[in-house]
Order: sequence, then structure tokens, then C-alpha cells
Amino acid sequence: MKRKAYREETYWARPVPGFGDPKAKMLVLGLAPGAHGANRTGRPFTGDGAGFFMYPVLHELGLANHGDARSRSDGLKLKKIWIGSVVRCAPPGDKPTPVEIRTCSAHLTAEIGALKSVKAVLCLGKIAWDGYLAHLLNAGVIERRSAYTFGHGATYQMPDGRWLIGSYHPSLRNTNTGRLTKAMFARNLVKAMELAGIG
Repeated sequence: MKRKAYREETYWARPVPGFGDPKAKMLVLGLAPGAHGANRTGRPFTGDGAGFFMYPVLHELGLANHGDARSRSDGLKLKKIWIGSVVRCAPPGDKPTPVEIRTCSAHLTAEIGALKSVKAVLCLGKIAWDGYLAHLLNAGVIERRSAYTFGHGATYQMPDGRWLIGSYHPSLRNTNTGRLTKAMFARNLVKAMELAGIG
């Protein structure tokens, strides 16, 4: 549903697919497109505060060719990682409903299925964590979600051999308050890279 405040914006409510290296060893999974970031640019975490926090760290760790993600034409390329979201469209109130998550689950399943080389999944926030666990439950990989508790740095090896790592979401709400710092985020990324076998 298009918000009244964005009635005149042509980009509002368009779905945003994931992007990155098709041979990725690591999947970074977010919540949903930001209202005036990915929703506007058509690429996850691009053109908003979360991306301005995240991409410089990815660049410093050698996972991106540069750290300035402003538009789809900025030449950004990812190395050995793929970035996606559990929900494809910007949700009203920045929090998708269970119905929205279920509606988008087929897209998430198809995306994960196409990423044959992924060995580690870094979930940015509890909604992404729960969405990924719901995918594993539906796929018959796990029997119950309650066995996997979200937390920043929480790490589990799943029955299919892939690693699941939790991270606080790089939203301005978290980064401006210091709940998530660049050092904390980098440590989690390095852990995921090691588990995924990324040198």
C-alpha cells in the first residue's frame, strides 16, 4: 500500500531484488527495502543511512570494490557475498507483517536456492533471522525455530551444514545510539567470512 506522504513518488512500493556475486559464499540478509533508500534506488542498502554505514565496512574487508553506495549506476560490485531481504517491498511503519513475510517467502526461497555456494548466512536483525528460520522450517531443514535464539554474534551450524550468524541491523536507530558500532559489525562479518571460507 502506498503511503500518503509518498503519493507523488513514482518509485514507492516497487519490489527490490537482491544483488551481489552469484557465486557468493556468504548471504547477508536484511529486513526489507528502506523507504527512500533501496525503494528508490532498486538495490538493497543503497542510498540510505544503513548502507552508508555498511558498505564502507564491506569495502574495508575486501567484500566490495568501493564503499559509496548511492545509486545502481555507482559501479559498486560485491565479491563473494550476496545481499538480499526477507521482504521485497518497503513495509508501512518499517516493520513487515507476518502476511507480508509469508507473501515474499517464495522469492526468498528461490533466491536462496539459486545461491548454491553459500556457506554462511548473516542475518541483520531479528526479523531477518526469523524469516530465514521460517525458510529453513518450510524446507524441512529444521524442526523448530525456538532452538535458535537471536542475538548479536549468535552463531549456529544448521543441519544443512550452513552457518547462521546474527547481527544487529545497521539502521540509524542502532548505529546513531552506539548499539551497533563499525567494530562490532566488522567482527561479525569477519566471523561469517571465516565460516564461509572467504580468505
